[in-house]
Amino acid sequence: MAVKDEKMVDADPEQAKQKKQKLKKKGQKGEDDKEADLSEEDLELKKNLELMLERAKDSDAGVQRTALEGIAREIRESTTSMTSVPKPLKFLRSHYKEMKDLYESIPAQNRNKPALADIISVMAITSGKGGERESLHFRLLGSDDQAGSWGHEYVRNLAGEISAEFQHREEQDADVKDLLNLVSQIVPYHMSHNAEPDAVDLLLEVEKLEWLAQYVDDKNYSRTCLYLVSCCAYLAEPDDTAVLRTSYDLYIKCSKYVDAMRIALRMNNHELILSTMTSCPDNLHKKQLAFLLARQGVLLMYEEEEEDDMEDAPQALRIVIADEELREELRKINSNSRLSEMFLSLARDLDVMEPKSPEEVYKSHLTEGRAPSGPAVDSARQNLASTFVNAFVNAGFGQDKLMTVIPETDSTESVHWIFKNKDHGKTSATASLGMITLWDVEGGLPQIDKYLYSSDNHVVAGALLAVGITNCGVQDECDPAYALLCESVNHDDPNVRIGAIMGLGLAYAGTQKAEVQELLVPLVTDTDVKIDVAGFAALSLGLVFTSTCNGDAIEAIIQALMMRGELELSSPFAKFLALGLGLLFLGRQEAVEPTVEVAKTVNERISKYAQVTLESCAYAGTGNVLKVQQLLAQAGEHIELKEDESWKAVHQSSAVLGLGLIGMAEDLGNAMAHRALEHLLQYGDSAVRQAVPLTLALLNVSSPSLNAVDTLSRLSHDADIQVAQNAVLALGIVGGGTNNARLAGLLRGLGSYYYKEPTMLFLVRIAQGLVHMGKGLFTLNPYHTDNQLVSGVALAGILAVLHSCLDLKATIGGSQYHHILYFLTPAMKPRMLMTVDKDMNLLPVSVRVGQAVDVVAQAGRPKTISGFQTHTTPVLLSVGERAELATQKYLALNPVLEGIVILQENPEYIDSQE
Repeated sequence: MAVKDEKMVDADPEQAKQKKQKLKKKGQKGEDDKEADLSEEDLELKKNLELMLERAKDSDAGVQRTALEGIAREIRESTTSMTSVPKPLKFLRSHYKEMKDLYESIPAQNRNKPALADIISVMAITSGKGGERESLHFRLLGSDDQAGSWGHEYVRNLAGEISAEFQHREEQDADVKDLLNLVSQIVPYHMSHNAEPDAVDLLLEVEKLEWLAQYVDDKNYSRTCLYLVSCCAYLAEPDDTAVLRTSYDLYIKCSKYVDAMRIALRMNNHELILSTMTSCPDNLHKKQLAFLLARQGVLLMYEEEEEDDMEDAPQALRIVIADEELREELRKINSNSRLSEMFLSLARDLDVMEPKSPEEVYKSHLTEGRAPSGPAVDSARQNLASTFVNAFVNAGFGQDKLMTVIPETDSTESVHWIFKNKDHGKTSATASLGMITLWDVEGGLPQIDKYLYSSDNHVVAGALLAVGITNCGVQDECDPAYALLCESVNHDDPNVRIGAIMGLGLAYAGTQKAEVQELLVPLVTDTDVKIDVAGFAALSLGLVFTSTCNGDAIEAIIQALMMRGELELSSPFAKFLALGLGLLFLGRQEAVEPTVEVAKTVNERISKYAQVTLESCAYAGTGNVLKVQQLLAQAGEHIELKEDESWKAVHQSSAVLGLGLIGMAEDLGNAMAHRALEHLLQYGDSAVRQAVPLTLALLNVSSPSLNAVDTLSRLSHDADIQVAQNAVLALGIVGGGTNNARLAGLLRGLGSYYYKEPTMLFLVRIAQGLVHMGKGLFTLNPYHTDNQLVSGVALAGILAVLHSCLDLKATIGGSQYHHILYFLTPAMKPRMLMTVDKDMNLLPVSVRVGQAVDVVAQAGRPKTISGFQTHTTPVLLSVGERAELATQKYLALNPVLEGIVILQENPEYIDSQE
């Protein structure tokens, strides 16, 4: 056996030798074939390169330099535009190791060594091993020539290697000065070659974003800032704020004040908002800024001169405007006092001024057979539903067929609509008058006033709420809302108190009015006050001081959570305390952490709910992945519940809503949240499933996408009645103000299906009213200005309704607190584009309206809309639509055509007909 093995060992070297010779011949043959495939030009180039490479090995420095210059010239000429691997790099690939050896053999004092390092650095793009960063290594050893001279692909490759090397050196605490020198060469090259996103990415990687300003000018600011703002959603704090601050500085540098104000509002930075308004030199632009502030719900106090003793507004929101005429004009615009007038002109233009009755919305004649009949038709529940439908459909129009018509005394219909409702139904009916006269303070208050002196406390409560609704989003110089509501806050009747508290919350949503705080804080902290009154007071505080982290309000609500007994904290209105606290931190991210720690110490019945609500509100719209993971873990937990222990799972509902709240800002987060909800529907417990339809509504507010509507339609027939009820109301929010025909048909079918179930039928009617809100001229979507800004007060109003739906039976679906639905008022805004001239008169122009296209980081000047139609303003804009001017005769002062936009004549326009 040993002999045999020995023979085999002896034979092996011979066989190996033969194999090598065969392979060598094969390789030569392959190379010969490849050479035969080359054209004459390529063959000549290959021979020249090999010849120059041989000369580069020459001991004479002059010959060596000439050879290296020849190779460099060939590579440079071929790398100007790289659609495939350049031929010089392809031909030199086999000599890569040879060139590296040559570099090592050249003495350090030889001047040709850096030139060779440059060539090897370029060759490393195609020949270097992945992860070794050889291109960067040799670039640092090379000459001081500009990296851009080797072409765009080389610079991009180098930037990628710099990022990786920078990260590696940071971990090792090594010096990065040489890398930053390279960065200072690459960034200007990118900025001057339409590769602004690459420049931004590199500066973000090396933590030198502040360098960007010196390379931005009027030509490239737009693409640069668009990319910076888009990056914000995918960066962790504090990088997200740094990116927004950089884009703000760039807009100011290029005198784009409207864009800068948009960023300041997104950051919710009062100092920057004030600074932008003050530094804007043009009065017309200041008016456009005021329109933007009004849409966002931020009110500035315009003063004639600096006053230190002013107590009406926080210091940060005061601005001095010396010109009296301009000051009054800005005050009118910013206070939204013209909103009603503008909205009615839109309605007249679209010919929808005719009031609609609830029956015109229900269209019962289209449903076959199973419609409610007999005495049930005129029941209090049906009338209550009609009250809400009438309020939502005729909102802002100032006239309707139920509330504002004067009944004839001799007819059988002499009883006013209010008194066709029972008890708390009268409250909602009287309050609906505020919705019908929405934003029209001068026209609405005289109609409401007579009900304030009624002998029926339910009517008085409704009238107080109506005052708040009419004033919602509008600030009047006389400030009538506070004068009418302040005394009733301490009324003996709790219903009147709740009406006044809700009225204050809606009338002063987002204004940070100190007097409201003085009225409401004692109600929150006083343990003798009923929990429902305290809950509404906390919620109103949250609305008035949204996103402000107001210390007194936070302290009061935490004190209430600590002082209340276990039984009161089990009430649905204890959740309003937690939500009110959450709204104070809306979008403020890490500022919430100390309060979350305090929330851990309160009674276990509300502690987890408060923690989850605080965190989800604080990170609303940020897309924070870590928070989403935490919420998913909480929602996916299976908690074993004994009898009377449902409170242990109550935080899971808030966690599911939190998923939607955090992921709603951008498309990717929105899509991921939808997928997570599908899983939760399949595997979640009852508390989780009940919140899924509400979260779908939050992710698709006034945006009836096919997937969302189909899912909610399926859930409206769910075996769990609470899931079905929430799904029906969610359908209304998803279709809010869209007049969507498919959704309307679907709801008619549900009305026919649930004709024997009063609560479900009531919710179907509410949903129908929401879909036809403002006869299709409204939106509930808190995102506006091309989805770049979220209105805190609008989001707060929607959250108030959604959180109350977690206990639907005790709130909206019950007989006492259905007026919670009016918390949607701050979110109700006209979905219009209206163009005005410098004197604020309507100016009809042609605009193209189509689906918005994401053009971030796209090359050239791509179209920003697709499938457009041309209309004359005023026009309606749906969620996901964008408009652009179809004429060059005018220039828009706001680059985002949405809401009210001021136009000025283009001085360079020449009429082709002249």
